[in-house]
Amino acid sequence: MKIIVGLGNPGEQYNKTRHNVGFLALDLLLGDVQWQNNKKFKALTYEAGDTIYIKPQTFMNNSGQAVRAILDYYGLLPKKLFFKVKDSDLSDTLTIIHDDLDIEFGKYKIASDSRSAGHNGVQSIINHLKTKNFKRVRLGIKTELKERMPAEKFVLGHFSETELQTIKDLINNLKNQV
Repeated sequence: MKIIVGLGNPGEQYNKTRHNVGFLALDLLLGDVQWQNNKKFKALTYEAGDTIYIKPQTFMNNSGQAVRAILDYYGLLPKKLFFKVKDSDLSDTLTIIHDDLDIEFGKYKIASDSRSAGHNGVQSIINHLKTKNFKRVRLGIKTELKERMPAEKFVLGHFSETELQTIKDLINNLKNQV
């Protein structure tokens, strides 16, 4: 089983913002699908074969709650007796798609077993799972505009139509790697 999580914030006001590029990526990868509001996981979910796609509804900084609930439910966190194993290797099971302020807009990097680099959503997942060893698809959102405003304001800014087209092209190129 594979779990693919797109990070973002719930609510119409956050649609098409830089911080919600993880949600946008799932929408572009999957097309028009029927998301299920799963209150038990605090997430929107969509199942396709042995893959579950997740949009946490906990707000970005608490994404780890939803991810942990799903991995616990499906028994995907390795255990030793009754305790979860710290630093488990989840890189074949869990993929997180998120924005990255340090990567130029329109570029991406795929990594695993790396620190959060200040991304609060990723840090929440690391804290809840007690491991950083999962696959991350880091989508670049850095532009010259970033240098002219606080990061918190920049990530909550909306993509222009031209930028949205670039994101669509980027996600199309990533389809076979997620």
